[in-house]
Parts: sequence; C-alpha cells; structure tokens
Amino acid sequence: MKQIIDYITSHLSDLYDADEARALAWWVVEEMTGLTRANLQIDDKDSIKFPNVQIFDPIIARLRQFEPIQYIFGHTFWCGLDLKLTKATLIPRPETAELVERISHSSLPVSSSPFRVLDVGTGSGCIALALKQKQPEWEITGIDISVEAIEIARENATRNHLNVSFLQTDIFSKEIENQSYDLIVSNPPYIRECEKKDMRLNVLNFEPPSALFVPDDDPLLFYRRIASLRIATYLFFEINENLSVEIEQMLKNLNYENIQLANDIYGKPRIFQARITR
Repeated sequence: MKQIIDYITSHLSDLYDADEARALAWWVVEEMTGLTRANLQIDDKDSIKFPNVQIFDPIIARLRQFEPIQYIFGHTFWCGLDLKLTKATLIPRPETAELVERISHSSLPVSSSPFRVLDVGTGSGCIALALKQKQPEWEITGIDISVEAIEIARENATRNHLNVSFLQTDIFSKEIENQSYDLIVSNPPYIRECEKKDMRLNVLNFEPPSALFVPDDDPLLFYRRIASLRIATYLFFEINENLSVEIEQMLKNLNYENIQLANDIYGKPRIFQARITR
C-alpha cells in the first residue's frame, strides 16, 4: 500500500502541494478498492491486489491536467450524501455545507405546514437534498436552468432515497413570480469575469462556467432578482466575499430585516440571511 501511495504521490507532487498530492493518492486508492482509508491501513495487505502500479497511470494523467477527482470518478461524498456529478454540475464545497448547517440550525418560526423551501440554481441538488436529509418534514423544490443538471439532481434524489422535487426553469421567468415559499436558499453564480485570473485551473477548465460567472457590470444579477421577487419570508445566500457590502445594501434597499452575515471556515464573509414581512 505504501508503494502505491508513494507512486501516485510522486507523479503529482510537482503540480500539487505535498498534502494535497497524498490526499489525492488515498482518494484514488479508496475508489479503486471500495475500501476506506482506515480499512486500507489495517486490512491484510495481501488481500488488496493490483496487477501493477501502472494501472493508476490513466487517472494520474487526468489529475495532472487538473481535472477534479470528483469528475474522474463521477461522484463525491458531501454532507452525508453520495452525489453523482458531471461537468454540468458544480462540485459542492465545504462552505456550502456551512450554508446548509446554518439553515438547519436556525430558529425559523414555521408559519405554514409543510415548511416550503426553494433552492435556486440547484445544480446537483446538493443543498436541497442535504436540507431534506436534515429536515425531512420540509417540502423542498430545487430549480435550475440546466436540463442536464436537473437530470443529475433527480438521480441524486433517487440515489439518496430523498423526496425532493426538481424542476427545470429560469429564475427570470414570469411563472416563478406566482409561487410562494417560506424560505429561498441560493448559491448562484457570483464570480466576476475579472476574477478569473485568480482561479485554479481545476475550476476554470472543468466546472460549468454558467454556474460560476456573472458580468463585471452586474455581479448582483441573481441576488437582486431573487430578493426582488419577495415570494419567501426568509432568504439565505452564499456570496462572493468581495461583494458583501453591496449585497447588504441591496437587501436594505429592498426592505429586508434581520440581515445577518456569517464568515465561513476560512474567515471570509460567505453567508447572508435576511427576513421580510410580505
């Protein structure tokens, strides 16, 4: 096992830092064996056989092109879910898990039964499904403009045995204006085009641009549309840490109250929540 881990790590260490290269090596072996790292370290090494270390070369070649390992293997484990992923869906991040935790642990007065939640820009369905897992009594709907993303989200609902509705629609369509929810959550596109130069190649070259980028001249495009709809009492947003002042002012201008901003695990302003009396 040490030989295998060292082999993969050595072929990645010129492109990734040491810890990341080793973490990727373990991830590859876990996927190829179906065993956890803990099991791999304690099981009889004679029971784990590969014809030779070169079997890992095709995966190493893709990692050397900075292709995310989640796309290579077609899924990821996140918030207790096993999520299918394709290049039509963003890879869920730790900070998005914080958004889920913040919602599920918030003291939200339930004014309707069931409590109705809309996830805008659902992608793989990760937020909607994680919330459903934590709050099974909630009625949750995820929407996305991408047909392929909605197909993946529906597969993920089946894969994780969770009853969430997923609909292909545009947040800018007229039909959405006639809906009513208790809470809207969204992790919309929020990276400005001018920020591309600071991004890692694994994101820039592989993840769907339509789920990442907004125009430099209108970076609040999605936040403003969602907040302006006024079809939910509570809003929860994941945001670009460079736009927190602008988003807070926008919410105030639209008469939202109880506006709160929370930092993520990296100390960056990342999660907004607000309330409005409809």
